[in-house]
Amino acid sequence: MADFIINTEVKTDTPTVEVTISPSNPLPLGRHSFRLVVVDDSGNSSIPDEVVVIVADSQNPTAVLSAPRSVGFGSSFNLDGTRSFDAGGGRVVSYLWTYLGQP
Repeated sequence: MADFIINTEVKTDTPTVEVTISPSNPLPLGRHSFRLVVVDDSGNSSIPDEVVVIVADSQNPTAVLSAPRSVGFGSSFNLDGTRSFDAGGGRVVSYLWTYLGQP
């Protein structure tokens, strides 16, 4: 078990760790990124690997949008919402897409 604080490493000797959450200190709804770096017995560190965990709302559906990381200039591409879900047991029946421009 570990209490995670943003941008603070938690060191373990085991390959798994529980992200400890309490009712008084829950992770907010939405996406949360976690990073792992492993170190061998010679002290060499790996390049980081990252994963995104979605904390889902138990009432409202959760949108999960996938898209290519890069596309060629002038090329079409697909946006994909098939991984969207409703943790409350409902069924996603429509998708509302919006282009927001450049960041």
